[in-house]
Amino acid sequence: MKNLAFLCCFALAAVGAQAAELKVGDPAPDFTLQASDGKTYTLSDFRGKQAVVIAWFPRAFTSGCTVECKSLAENGHLIRKYDVSYFMASVDPLSKNIGFAESTGADFPLLSDPGKEVASAYGVLSMGMAMRETFYIDVNGTIVQIDRAVNPATSAQDIAANLGQLGVALSAR
Repeated sequence: MKNLAFLCCFALAAVGAQAAELKVGDPAPDFTLQASDGKTYTLSDFRGKQAVVIAWFPRAFTSGCTVECKSLAENGHLIRKYDVSYFMASVDPLSKNIGFAESTGADFPLLSDPGKEVASAYGVLSMGMAMRETFYIDVNGTIVQIDRAVNPATSAQDIAANLGQLGVALSAR
């Protein structure tokens, strides 16, 4: 009985110890993740230089994720009008995201977080995979918007519209 009481108390303490949900105004959790383009990206490398968008997705090669990835691939020119680096991210292994990027024609990096630490830090981890949420991070590393109701079919258009509404600088490219 003592063991059961201990386990219940431990479980309640663990629930209470979970990180609070990220919100607008919070610093974006830093990360270093490998990407489908063969590079490794660290969020803090963009600080003071460029805004960042991270579009978390549940699982490569599933219908909704394929639609979203193709939206960003086919309409990325709308996002590239802004001075921003953008990524899709999942907890899939790197090899799977490389194949997914190739199959969808993605011309932007897909980040892999197979250890799930970054997805957990962003509060998007649910049942072992990432929820479909998009984070907008300003040049100072602060979260300025979180889209928790992403429409995969219009993801690129929505990201571009949000960047404009957020006042992200236009690209000099």
